[in-house]
Amino acid sequence: MPLSELDLAAIRLTLELASLTTVLLLLVGTPIAWWLARTRSRLKGAIGAVVALPLVLPPTVLGFYLLVTMGPHGPVGQLTQALGLGTLPFTFAGLVVASVFYSLPFVVQPLQNAFEAIGERPLEVASTLRAGPWDTFFTVVLPLARPGFVTAAILGFAHTVGEFGVVLMIGGNIPEKTRTVAVQIFDHVEAMEYTQAHWLAGGMVLFSFLVLLALYSSRRFKAGLS
Repeated sequence: MPLSELDLAAIRLTLELASLTTVLLLLVGTPIAWWLARTRSRLKGAIGAVVALPLVLPPTVLGFYLLVTMGPHGPVGQLTQALGLGTLPFTFAGLVVASVFYSLPFVVQPLQNAFEAIGERPLEVASTLRAGPWDTFFTVVLPLARPGFVTAAILGFAHTVGEFGVVLMIGGNIPEKTRTVAVQIFDHVEAMEYTQAHWLAGGMVLFSFLVLLALYSSRRFKAGLS
């Protein structure tokens, strides 16, 4: 069999991680993107830069500071220990938290662009019809920004699947608990098991191609409708 039980376990864990992270990213990223798209605050540039930091920071740098923050002597680690939750590093929960931070700009930026593209006119019309802020958001903004949500979900999921540096720093390399596909490929290469590495790496290449194909196809479809 080309894929071992450990390979299959790594694939399952990676899909679980990417799915949960994508849901959390959409929940967290939507209000951030909406605020960035609508605000005139002087803090907009600073907040936007903080959100975009993972785009330019080496993953090991982000992973290191998350490890320190969530470790036993860090503020988050001390809080989780006080709550009886232990520490987050080297756990699946820690991987989820790190993945949310690392993939945040890949969700926030498409959503922000989608919100900004709506313009003021639809919101003004909704206001004249006495729609409240929540009604306007759910009945006007969300339908108009749906392509942005699709793009954000695809990019957030795909980026989480491909993580390596942050995952290795926060999760380590624990089989069936924190070992993702990217780490499993690294292990195969270290052990000179190139056949197994080819199977997993080839699957990642195919997955990445299908993600980009879906992304560009949806954009072309949207352009054809406009």
